[in-house]
Amino acid sequence: MSGPVRIAAQDLRQFVAALFAQAGMSAAHAATVAEALVWANLRGVDTHGIARVPRYLEFIQTGIINPQPAMRVVTDTPAVLVLDADRAAGAVAMTAAADAAMSKAAAVGIGLAMVRGTTHTGSLGYYTERIARRGMTGLALTASIPNMAYHGALAAGVSTAPISIAVPGADDTPIVLDMGTGIVSLGRLAQAKRMKEALAPGLALDAQGAPTTDAQAASIPLPLGGAKGSGLALMIEMMSSLAVGNPLLAEFFSGKPGTKRHRQNALVIAIDAFRFCPEEVFRRDVARTVAALKALPADPQGGGVLMPGERGYLEAERRGRDGIPVPAGVAGDLAAAATKLGLVAPWPG
Repeated sequence: MSGPVRIAAQDLRQFVAALFAQAGMSAAHAATVAEALVWANLRGVDTHGIARVPRYLEFIQTGIINPQPAMRVVTDTPAVLVLDADRAAGAVAMTAAADAAMSKAAAVGIGLAMVRGTTHTGSLGYYTERIARRGMTGLALTASIPNMAYHGALAAGVSTAPISIAVPGADDTPIVLDMGTGIVSLGRLAQAKRMKEALAPGLALDAQGAPTTDAQAASIPLPLGGAKGSGLALMIEMMSSLAVGNPLLAEFFSGKPGTKRHRQNALVIAIDAFRFCPEEVFRRDVARTVAALKALPADPQGGGVLMPGERGYLEAERRGRDGIPVPAGVAGDLAAAATKLGLVAPWPG
């Protein structure tokens, strides 16, 4: 196989779910993780899609991901829930948190679900869009061990702590902001390394803290907006980790055994927006706001005036119709993983 192969989204979901089920997850959890990963691929965020599968399988094998987690609620108030995820796959814990936040928001107007001790959460837009499609405003944050430079330092000091906010749209399509606090994601660096691409200046440092455009050497993303990006990442650690008694950054630098292993904390907020503003008024004002921005003079070099998430929806429409392009390298990795688990990839070669 020399070029990408196109696979229908449903076929890809079924294949990925089968891999995780064979690796020890329940069928329901395997399907949840597969759904979240393929959602990212459909929207063109391939760095957070099925390319992550071999890494997740490695996490299961090494005990970082618990394929049979005993998640439990450790704090429960009318508006707030703290979920101990027991090293569950990120999509499993975050989907449970999003649903819990929505349940509380439906009861009291706002719900906060804090997640302690999960693993890679993937594209946060998957969870906030889930909330927005239920007619609520969603916010999600994730903290992880340090992998991004702290502004002013020549080493990783904070994580690329992503953030997503989604609101119901004027119609059935929510508006979804999904971003990291780094100027580039670790997944994008890995993709550039795999594809042997050169990096633009100002994106990353090498392991010694020197700026580099060599994707083979780049290992530390720089923060988006300098001090603004690293400051936001730090505050996400404060909100997501310290509040549940599971600090990641301080423990990572403590020198204690086991503190450098991959782990994450997160939080999800749902706001029942229509409780405070009638749905028809809210959706009408979303439409008015979007129309006002779309009417602005467009930069001819910028691809038009787009709303957060709009490019992803357009790409999802194309890929839903034509199939998801799976690069040859990713297809090979997935086929090898399938062979190890006694399965066969759904593509030739």
